[in-house]
Amino acid sequence: MTKDKYSAVWVSHTSISDFLQCPRAYFLKNIYKSPKTGHKMKIISPALALGQAIHEVIDAISVLPVSERFNTLLMDRYEAVWETVTGKLGGFPNLEVEDVYKKRGREMIARITKNPGPLVRKAVKIKEELPYYFLSEEENIILCGKVDWLEYLEESDSVHIIDFKTSKSEEDGSSLQLPIYLLLVRNTQKRKVSRASYWYLGIKDELTEKKLPDEKESFDMVFDIAKKIKAQRQLGVFTCPHGGCRSCLPYETIFRGGEEFIYVDKHNVDIFIESKKIVEDQEESVIL
Repeated sequence: MTKDKYSAVWVSHTSISDFLQCPRAYFLKNIYKSPKTGHKMKIISPALALGQAIHEVIDAISVLPVSERFNTLLMDRYEAVWETVTGKLGGFPNLEVEDVYKKRGREMIARITKNPGPLVRKAVKIKEELPYYFLSEEENIILCGKVDWLEYLEESDSVHIIDFKTSKSEEDGSSLQLPIYLLLVRNTQKRKVSRASYWYLGIKDELTEKKLPDEKESFDMVFDIAKKIKAQRQLGVFTCPHGGCRSCLPYETIFRGGEEFIYVDKHNVDIFIESKKIVEDQEESVIL
């Protein structure tokens, strides 16, 4: 098959996770478009809004030279960004719930300010807004995704993959995130990858270094799942193995005309809130 990014099957850590959790959820989140708007859809939640705000603050300074990153206080950046997720924009059912999440975000920003670690050292910034490469030209499959931070290690002319976590729980050891990030970074910039770490901003002052996965094993795992996704898309049948689950049911409600529409985001995605359920505290692992 001739490689063509417009007809290729695009996969990412998020879409692969959706597929593994529930093929029906994968369809509703990644393929289905509203016949009224022509847009895909997403449900915003307090945990997702918190992660979005923290990552936006960090991403804004990632493009700046080291000497300029803290010219504006991170807390001031955070307060400004929070205005974009306040109230229903962030899926908050009431002010009390929003205050809990906003306070958690402030604590994370205060932690970064006090212990900036890699943020005060040189970084590599991949130029593409959404880095991608052909996982397989023959199968016409593209792997894409954004890595939170690439620290530049001058002594070895290599990079250190860093992912910022905003949930209270640590990443599952079976997660494909590091294998996917390793493949992306190795194939979208020229320097080798020598380290990888998570930074659990809600609970730890320092990075948690992780063992780098084997590159060939990473490719084999990701490519195998990507081929299954491609085959499923060709069949056009996506069913929930549980007859309805937490991953797909909220999106089924939107599909059937329920849930409250909030706004259209900058990527032309229709954003909804679960209006029939008060969300008090969601400990979701956020992927951006």
